[in-house]
Amino acid sequence: MEGCQTFSWEQNAMQTNLHFTQKFAPAIVASLDCYDRVIFKGHLPFGSDGHLNAFVDGVLRMRRKDFLPFVEQLSQDLVDGAKKTAADAQAPYEHYEYRCNKEAIVRRILQERPQDDGLVAVLCCKETCRTVKLAHGQGRPRLYFAKRPQRVLYFYFLDPQFGLMHVRIQTWFPFTIQVYVNGHEWLARQMLDARIGFVQQDNAFTQLDDPQRAQQLADRFPRLRWVKLLDAFARRVTTPLRGVRWLRERAYYWVIDQAEYSTDLLFKNRAELAALFPRLVEHALLHFSAADILTFLGRRLHPLFDGEVLTSCKKERIPGTRIKHRMKNNWLKMYDKFGLVLRVETVINQPREFRVRRRRMRQGREQMVWCPMNKGVANFYHYREVAHAANHRYLNALAVVDAPTATHRQLDRLSEPAAFHDRRRRGLNLLRSQEQKLFRAVLQGDLCLHGIRNRDIADALYGRAPKDLAARRRRTVRVSRLLQLLRAHGLMAKIAHSHRYRVTDKGMTLMSAAVYARHKLLPKELDDAA
Repeated sequence: MEGCQTFSWEQNAMQTNLHFTQKFAPAIVASLDCYDRVIFKGHLPFGSDGHLNAFVDGVLRMRRKDFLPFVEQLSQDLVDGAKKTAADAQAPYEHYEYRCNKEAIVRRILQERPQDDGLVAVLCCKETCRTVKLAHGQGRPRLYFAKRPQRVLYFYFLDPQFGLMHVRIQTWFPFTIQVYVNGHEWLARQMLDARIGFVQQDNAFTQLDDPQRAQQLADRFPRLRWVKLLDAFARRVTTPLRGVRWLRERAYYWVIDQAEYSTDLLFKNRAELAALFPRLVEHALLHFSAADILTFLGRRLHPLFDGEVLTSCKKERIPGTRIKHRMKNNWLKMYDKFGLVLRVETVINQPREFRVRRRRMRQGREQMVWCPMNKGVANFYHYREVAHAANHRYLNALAVVDAPTATHRQLDRLSEPAAFHDRRRRGLNLLRSQEQKLFRAVLQGDLCLHGIRNRDIADALYGRAPKDLAARRRRTVRVSRLLQLLRAHGLMAKIAHSHRYRVTDKGMTLMSAAVYARHKLLPKELDDAA
């Protein structure tokens, strides 16, 4: 989708606090923080087995064994209603008994039947979903929630506000609804209304005439009247259920099932990003530890942390290389779009892993306290705050990556003695395991982000501090000598008016090159034999 075709780099000067964009400002022309894919789920108020059985006994006043035949007819009514809706809109209705690529099917339908708005298609698929079963035993039968295969209806719309989206409803009780929207599609329509020029490819913008105005529009997305919008989408697919009084009296409760929030950096040309992107990926693979990833996501590594923190890199993907850092069922990704856009994306599936500030009653007084983030749509703006901060922490940690590469002459100088405060310091053996351990300790993403303390390096090299005071002092002195050694060779510098240190640009380039050479270029068998 294209807006105004005129585009000038000077009109898109960025104003951002991101260290990454400031460092690579000559190569970057625009940045945009925006929601990408968002999946909402609507649940009817039948939460537990006990609640359901009490409802059937006390409200419907029917035998429990009669409940499933009672709601089975509603399932068929939903399917018949979907067929009628598709026929009225002259849209195809297709049934699949097997797993299928629904997006590809919809794209094929749009190519065959181009349209600007309205119902695109209705797809009926067999999927395993949560529904109700009857357990027989001694005494009365019991209804309980369990998963079973059933028909699921997908209504694909071209919505005037949200573009291509879909509403999914399971045809068996409790008729759970899922609504999928894309923040980039929504923003494209907002920019068209505001007459802002842009060029869109898939779910990314490869040109923006007014990035600041586009960012202001994108920031409105989480504060839309979502409950009202989602209820309207639900009414479009639940027409056969409106005649059932006990269902009509119960409104859907909407939660955020999955939210993707991206930070896009638009580069001037493909050559600029192609030269930088492999270095970013290598740095993230080599230097970002589990503690760093947790820090980016607003967490701390705690001995009681129950879960996995994993990093995976796929270089054989058809779109291109992608690196993903996973913390339980939430993850942080980095990849490029069309060779022009560097995208960092936070995906939140388990919001209670994050903590946000909310008002709570404590000791009879209302206070602002840190609480786990909930899935309700009222927390949509909290999702943005958490994901926005994670993306920016990640990019700022990558800002230490330098464009120039190490030269032979620079590496040779490190092996020679150097002076520091009128004292002679030894040369460095760059491939030695002890030196490599020190390099990796000071190159940790969290430390590069906040500054390096003597205690941080000591913990990274030697583990937890001993209880004996004299042993702790000896360890502190030993680390001080190592820091002085790196400072003597210009690899680190002291931060003024503090007890922290930072890695210099020279240090980042040379130490990264040394770590890369040992762990990526040398065969592991030779390394193990040594």
